[in-house]
Amino acid sequence: MIELLPEATINKIAAGEVVERPASVVKELIENAMDAKAKTIEVEIDGGGIGLIRVTDDGTGMQKTDAKTAILRHATSKLKDASDLSRLSTMGFRGEALPTIASVSKFSLLTRIDGEDFATAVEIVGGKPPTITEAGGRVGTTVKVEDLFFNTPARKKFLKTPRTEIGRANDIVMKLALARPDISFRLKSGGRDVLRTPGGGDLKETIRAVYGADVAAASLPLYFSEDEVSIRGFVTKPTVLRSSRAWQTFIVNGRVIENRAIARAIDNAYRALIPKSGYPLAVVVITLPLNSVDVNVHPQKTELKFEDESKIFHSVYHAVTDAIQEASRGLSKIAATAENTERHIENSMLFVKDYPKLETFNDAKKAQNNEHGENRPIEYLKREIVETKAETTNEATEPTDTEFSTANERVYGNVPAASADKRELAVIPIGQVDRCYIIAKDAHGLYIVDQHAAHERILFDRLSNAAENIPIQQLLVHIMLNFTPREAEIVEKNSEIFAKLGFTLVPSGKTVFRLTEIPADVPIGEAEDALREILVGVLEKPEVTAASIRKEALAITACRGAIKAGDELNLKQMEMLLDELSKTDYPYTCPHGRPTILKFSTGELDKMFKRTGF
Repeated sequence: MIELLPEATINKIAAGEVVERPASVVKELIENAMDAKAKTIEVEIDGGGIGLIRVTDDGTGMQKTDAKTAILRHATSKLKDASDLSRLSTMGFRGEALPTIASVSKFSLLTRIDGEDFATAVEIVGGKPPTITEAGGRVGTTVKVEDLFFNTPARKKFLKTPRTEIGRANDIVMKLALARPDISFRLKSGGRDVLRTPGGGDLKETIRAVYGADVAAASLPLYFSEDEVSIRGFVTKPTVLRSSRAWQTFIVNGRVIENRAIARAIDNAYRALIPKSGYPLAVVVITLPLNSVDVNVHPQKTELKFEDESKIFHSVYHAVTDAIQEASRGLSKIAATAENTERHIENSMLFVKDYPKLETFNDAKKAQNNEHGENRPIEYLKREIVETKAETTNEATEPTDTEFSTANERVYGNVPAASADKRELAVIPIGQVDRCYIIAKDAHGLYIVDQHAAHERILFDRLSNAAENIPIQQLLVHIMLNFTPREAEIVEKNSEIFAKLGFTLVPSGKTVFRLTEIPADVPIGEAEDALREILVGVLEKPEVTAASIRKEALAITACRGAIKAGDELNLKQMEMLLDELSKTDYPYTCPHGRPTILKFSTGELDKMFKRTGF
């Protein structure tokens, strides 16, 4: 016999989805306060959230009739009919939170609107019929939840320790505070203040209140706007990391959510800059048309369905990479104005390149540029000689043959000219800094090498020289990829090029492809991200050509396969890396244009330590 379930049982079943733990209660009550146009929200938690959760706001409050209706299931002021689901702008809309919370706790609500003499008090114990009375109270609403899950022991036993549950509730409050910097939040836990935010509308000041002054100072602003998608917020410099993604907050149209595409876009943007185990802080605020996102996916409303998830991925990726690059340009400008540092990146990186030894300056001028259109050693030596003469004699004249030969001898050593092109510089690794930079030396100075950028250059040149014979690995489990129509068009038209570059893609639908083979240097877990990043780069080009696809694919493949910041190297591995770098065509930069090497000559070190002028 089939029967309708009692309302109390229905509410308890719903509580399993809506009220998973104390943090869920905190989230639902704060979101209701936000919808009530609150300017200040106070949250008090005790006993791990099992003993007490109290949320007080100064919002509009409710009339007595609305307070009576609010505790009924699916009663809401935020939704009129099904068509409203496509343009939701409020945090709550299902009308499930209050009745389901009340069904598994000792629940009380006190609310008053402006202009009424008395507040309305509602008390419910475990979903039983409510007691409704008049009471004194200020404008706004206070909801108190005590003895959570007292009548559902099966749910209660799955909770973690009180400390863990409080931590999760605190995280929810912090994320909601970041979502609404215009609201002042106060959080008390165990009788003491844990968090206070100013509520002035400044997101960076809210980050300062939540995570501290050091994190706020290391935050880089995000700005992006394209095709009705707007992104703002902050990410931290690659030096400020945490071991988990918990301090990354994604906000879409004011709603705190979780989304794999956004997380992956941030990971990709930082891929070459951070250790494998680290995550930067990110507060990503995305605004897009309400009808392009579906929030009616899960009762807890933390998951969304985007109309075009690939578009969101690309937008976040560009916003984050632009922020990092802008910060890098700012640092470069600062470095360029500092004494003795302007030549470190570009002109002082003469290092590990077997150029032929040239006996005279006239020979050097006749040699012209090397086979790759560069003439770094000649120009560097010329500039060094001219600057040295200017400092000592006040005459910045061109080098004589004798001066050039002496300088050339100092760089390349005392070896016969015929064998000089076979000789490698004796640069000796000393150690590693922060598992990211190799420190090396020779007789004339100190070198700092970015291990990831250096290995990326090595792999890029190796892959380039392999032409169409790039080593591949077959995937035992094929990866199904869903592309945008434009991406699918590029992949389909250039499938042979992608295959020669190591990515074999088999059509499995209009915009779906099966990835069956990948380059041997790309870790399997990074294959999908690598391919998507290649397409992002290709789509940025004015014209999609075989050459642009090849260059982008080789650069990304090299980046994915390279040693990462955070990988520990022993001295032998460092020696091998420097030796390989010495044999590349362009040892000074990675394929993306970042420097691989900084050189500090003995003279520059003397100046830095103010050992000159004696």
